[in-house]
Amino acid sequence: MPTLAKGANLALMFLLELGVLAAAGYWGFTLSESWGVKLLAGLGGPALFVAVWALFGAGGGANAVFPLTGPARAALEIIWFGGGALALHAAGLTTPAAVLAALFVVNAVLRLVWKQV
Repeated sequence: MPTLAKGANLALMFLLELGVLAAAGYWGFTLSESWGVKLLAGLGGPALFVAVWALFGAGGGANAVFPLTGPARAALEIIWFGGGALALHAAGLTTPAAVLAALFVVNAVLRLVWKQV
């Protein structure tokens, strides 16, 4: 059972990562009435998040260009997942923003307890 729970926690981490990208895109497409701004922010927001994650956080740092560990990794995750929650909140989706933030906290605590970091 613990192996199944640990695997589910890693799957949750992946789904949360996808949720951040979706949140950034949603925020971008709700930012303005102008289609130019919508396209730039709706596609550029997730692209920026992807670039940051690829540079510093991919694969728990193992696949990152500049892997972060310890407090720097924790700060990256808080900023990255917090950014997704803030994007949802800025788009007017307060409840989904709170759910994303709460799921991240639960996921992070379990990863620390189960040494999945």
